Amino acid sequence: MTFGEVELLHDLDRADGWMLSMGGVPQSYVDLDDPTYLDFSYVRLMAEVIDCLPEGPLDAVHVGGGACTIPRYVSATRPGSRHIVIEPDAGLVQLVRDQLDLKSVPRLKVRVTDGRAGAAALADASADLFVLDAFSGATMPVELATAQYMAEISRVLRPGGTLLINVADGKGLPFAKRVAATVEETFAHAALLAEPGILRGRRFGNVVLTASPAELPVGPLTRRAAGGLTQARCVAGDDLTKLVAGARPIRDGDAVLTPVPPPDLFG
Repeated sequence: MTFGEVELLHDLDRADGWMLSMGGVPQSYVDLDDPTYLDFSYVRLMAEVIDCLPEGPLDAVHVGGGACTIPRYVSATRPGSRHIVIEPDAGLVQLVRDQLDLKSVPRLKVRVTDGRAGAAALADASADLFVLDAFSGATMPVELATAQYMAEISRVLRPGGTLLINVADGKGLPFAKRVAATVEETFAHAALLAEPGILRGRRFGNVVLTASPAELPVGPLTRRAAGGLTQARCVAGDDLTKLVAGARPIRDGDAVLTPVPPPDLFG
């Protein structure tokens, strides 16, 4: 099954760069020659978080496969890492296997199932890194943003493990703030990273949330985010609490208004 029309577009500026688009929405970018090249700004922010983690290989779970950009990056920068990719779209998985050399990523297993069932099947305290980058069109599925699902992720993470979430939102960030409130309720430590224009609600875009049972490297992450190509802000601690003040955590069954991108966002 394939959820919508999938396109692979060759990047004319890079010999082996490919954009994966679903239903007209760009989903992933990979450079098969250089997996450390990251085209999307939010993916670069995720990489900044990963680069701040203690050195060495990681046991990683990825909900939302796409072209497996982050697994490729982690394998290139942390040899010996192991990956479980959870992706419900069997057609997409086959396309990536056939066209984007998925077999070149060592120690990677793909499980074709949805994010809730896939996480439920994982062992307790089995992951150092849990990446949640799942989208239906341009929106994160609400069932992957609830307190119940965050509790499942918390069960899977090791005591020093790290969660990364990609959320898209617009003016005022109402959805992202609710997801952040849900994360804060579950994890002892959390931070939010976004470009200033998105953080101020001036334009629709991606917000990266990170959380852990253990203390996050907020200082190094703040410096890296501000000094990187994306030039983002890192909001943590009391500042994050103030940012999400009044936003209610999301629970299974809640009626949630999900953000809709402006019609001209993707050209």
